Amino acid sequence: MLKQRILTALVLLSLLIPALFYPSTHAFFALMLLLVTAGAWEWGRLNGLNTGTAVLMGGLCSLVCLAAWLSGLPQLRLPWLWAFSGIVWTSAAIAMLLGGVSSWLKVPQFLRLGAGLAALSLAWLAVAQARLIGINFLLSVFLLVWAADIFAYFAGRRFGARLFSRRLAPTISPGKSWEGVCGGLLGVLLLAAVWIWADERWAGSGLSLYSQLFTQGPVVLLFALVFLIAMSVVGDLLESLIKRSAGAKDSSNLLPGHGGVLDRVDALLPVLPLAMMWHSLLNK
Repeated sequence: MLKQRILTALVLLSLLIPALFYPSTHAFFALMLLLVTAGAWEWGRLNGLNTGTAVLMGGLCSLVCLAAWLSGLPQLRLPWLWAFSGIVWTSAAIAMLLGGVSSWLKVPQFLRLGAGLAALSLAWLAVAQARLIGINFLLSVFLLVWAADIFAYFAGRRFGARLFSRRLAPTISPGKSWEGVCGGLLGVLLLAAVWIWADERWAGSGLSLYSQLFTQGPVVLLFALVFLIAMSVVGDLLESLIKRSAGAKDSSNLLPGHGGVLDRVDALLPVLPLAMMWHSLLNK
C-alpha cells in the first residue's frame, strides 16, 4: 500500500511540477481542468448518479471551466465573486456540519450536484488566478493546506484525545481530533514565519499569501490563517460527510493508494477561493 501511494505521488508530481513552472500557464490550467473534471465525475457518483450520467457531469464542469478560461476570467479582478464565495462556503459548511450526515441526503439531488459543480468550477478559477499572481503565491496556498494536513496527522497520532475530552467530529470523521487541528495550526504558523523571512530576501517571484497578510500586521495574519485552516478542515469533513452519506470509503479509485481526486483536493476546495478573497481584500 505504501509503495503504491509513493508511486502515485511521484507520477502526480512529475505532471504537476513541469506544468507549474512551464513559462506558459496553459499546461497548468489544462492539468487543473483535468483534475476538476475527474472530481466532478466523482461528485456525481457520490450523489446518486450512475457512471454514465456522472461522466456527463464531469463534462459539464469541464465546459464551465473552459468557458471561463476562453472568456479571460482568470485575468480579471473578481473581488465580488470571491467575497460571495467566502460567505456561501462559510455559511453552507457550518449548516451542513451542524446537521450531520443525514442532513446531506435531505438536500434535493439537483442542489447537491449544483453545489459540487459550483465548488469545483470556483476552485479551478481560483487556482488559475493564483497561478497568474505568481508561483510563490500559489505554492504558499498549496503548502498551507498540505502543511496543516501533515502536522495535524502527526499531532493527532501523538496527542489525539489526550488534551481534549471530545473528538473533533466523531460522527463524521472519528479519527480527527482537536489536538490535530492545533498541531496543524502551529505547523502553518511556523511555515508562514519561515516563508515571510524568505520573501524579505527573495521577493522577486512575488509575495506569498503570508507576506501579503503580514503587511496588515500580525493580528490580521493570525486571524486569516486560523480562518483558512479552519476552512481546510471543513472541506475535509464535508467530503467525509458526503462519502458517509453515500456509504463510500473513498471518492473513487482513480489514484491508486490515495483514493480519488476529491480525497486529495477536498481541503483545497474552500481554501483556494478564500485565499483569493483575502488577496482581493489586500490588493484593492
